[in-house]
Amino acid sequence: MEKEAGPDTAVLRFDDPWYEAPTAGWGEPDGAGGTATDDGPRPEAQRAPSAAEIYLEVQSSPAFREVRRRYRRFVIPASVAFLLWYLAYVIAATTAHDLMARPVAGALNVAMVAGLGQFLTTFLLTWAYARHARLHRDRAALELRWETQEMTRGAGR
Repeated sequence: MEKEAGPDTAVLRFDDPWYEAPTAGWGEPDGAGGTATDDGPRPEAQRAPSAAEIYLEVQSSPAFREVRRRYRRFVIPASVAFLLWYLAYVIAATTAHDLMARPVAGALNVAMVAGLGQFLTTFLLTWAYARHARLHRDRAALELRWETQEMTRGAGR
């Protein structure tokens, strides 16, 4: 849904690839999956692939594996680094009282600087994740989404 002011505020955009349109056959009673114009089940040779088969095909595709690889290449090292930094802060705060109480500037001590550093690294990591996703994954994921939508439209016919 677009967020715009005006009389058509709640207009759905069907050209949006992130719009979750129901796939043919999903949510229908007894899994019929047919439309009002269907004459019955199709012969196996002419049967279009189901949405589940399409999604499994996309999941095993090289393009999907590449998107997942790019995701893991950023998220795993960043998560490990942040968790190590957080654990070092907690361990230092509980065991190294003299180090953490050392003044840095006025009433500001090492513990306060490290605590504020936790907030700073959280925001920096969030920014870095969003930037990495925008530059390295979003376009490929969007292309996969379009491809999947096109394939499921063909499956519903």
